[in-house]
Amino acid sequence: MAETINTKVLVVGGGPGGYVAAIRAGQLGLDVTLVEADRLGGTCLIRGCIPSKAIIHVASEFAAMRAKVGTGHAGITLKDAPALDFAKTVAWKESIVDKLNSGVAGLLKRAKVRVVSGWGKFTDAKSCVVGDVTIRAEHVILANGSVPVELPFLKFGGNVISSTEALALETLPKKLLVIGAGYIGLELGIAFRKLGSDVTIVEAQDRILPLYDKDLVAPVAKWLSKNGVEIHLGAKAKGMDGKALAIETADGKTVKLAADKILVTVGRKPNTEGWGLENMGVNMDGRFVKVDDQCRTSMKDVWAIGDLVGEPMLEHKAATQGEMVAEIISGAKRRFDPASIPAVCFTEPEIATAGLLPDEAKAAGHDIVVGQFPFMANGRSLSMDGGEGFVRIVARKSDHRVLGVQAVGAHVAELANEFSLALEMGALLEDLAGTIHVHPSLGEAFHESALKALGHAIHM
Repeated sequence: MAETINTKVLVVGGGPGGYVAAIRAGQLGLDVTLVEADRLGGTCLIRGCIPSKAIIHVASEFAAMRAKVGTGHAGITLKDAPALDFAKTVAWKESIVDKLNSGVAGLLKRAKVRVVSGWGKFTDAKSCVVGDVTIRAEHVILANGSVPVELPFLKFGGNVISSTEALALETLPKKLLVIGAGYIGLELGIAFRKLGSDVTIVEAQDRILPLYDKDLVAPVAKWLSKNGVEIHLGAKAKGMDGKALAIETADGKTVKLAADKILVTVGRKPNTEGWGLENMGVNMDGRFVKVDDQCRTSMKDVWAIGDLVGEPMLEHKAATQGEMVAEIISGAKRRFDPASIPAVCFTEPEIATAGLLPDEAKAAGHDIVVGQFPFMANGRSLSMDGGEGFVRIVARKSDHRVLGVQAVGAHVAELANEFSLALEMGALLEDLAGTIHVHPSLGEAFHESALKALGHAIHM
């Protein structure tokens, strides 16, 4: 039987942007309806951030155990090599996803958000049809997310997979070919290498992780070389030749690469197709929905957030925008103008960044001072068998205002929030130098890098 729902706020998409917007709107007493075609949690929770980090964790544990076989390490010796049941690894990963999925459902219920399951399609800017249900809203929040980019000559299916399928494999591929050396390709490529797969990476540009500078990338490149990962830079995938992928190398030669699975990680694009965006009358900015600094679209009371509105395509950006929009609808005066949107690349070792890289700061016209402190001089890093990498602070020379912070090394993901806080609070080098950091901790390297920029680092 057909049903019509009239609601104050309609949120389309149950990912981090959408469910956060819905929960916050519900907390503020608004009548909220959320439409989601898949499981609650979106790409990040169900088939992206969380499951990939679970696999990365298992891979690191497995690699650490294998390093103890034979002569051992740090006094720990295993007589026999550890065994891996990858199907059980994936099942464990799914158990974590299930817990978080249930948690999101519970939070939405507590906030009195009405959840409608199914694929929604808009007939106009404020009307959405989901099966036999028509939903009409005063405010619409579009949180449709993004999808993997597919190469036109290498369609997904069979042995050609995206990150979604890579995280759901039942068996570990003996040979994995990764197309794209950005953060998704390298995170998964490194994890599968740790698990025991032979990994080959093909990248069209002349270096891996092209969004970062060479100093940040160097420790990752070193790990790849040490662990036998074959890399073809400046190479272009051409298409399948039988069971092998044909690539054109940097010197113009054609090489055929055989693999059990071909993982395509050449980027993601906003999910703009199949749900009636063309019927909503909103302006576009290239492939993204155009919004202002409050996430308003060109259509009155239609809002868009997250991956749908541009780079960076990160969970924490979407969630922040979702919370903001809900509060604006409720009457608050807010705008999206963060000092930085921090990012972490969960490679080996990890890379964490917030704000401007040195070259970006120079390009923006700043005269800068840089302070860099190595983890080789940090006791906590060495005591965790680390030592590779550094923390680096970029500051304006004239007033010592911090413009950016970067780190590469083991466990540096946990420093990213401190970096972002420093930028959001408008910290000066003197603020960081005057903040007492716990000993022993990785955060001491952040403190020491500020001292280094001021010309008086203590431990180097």
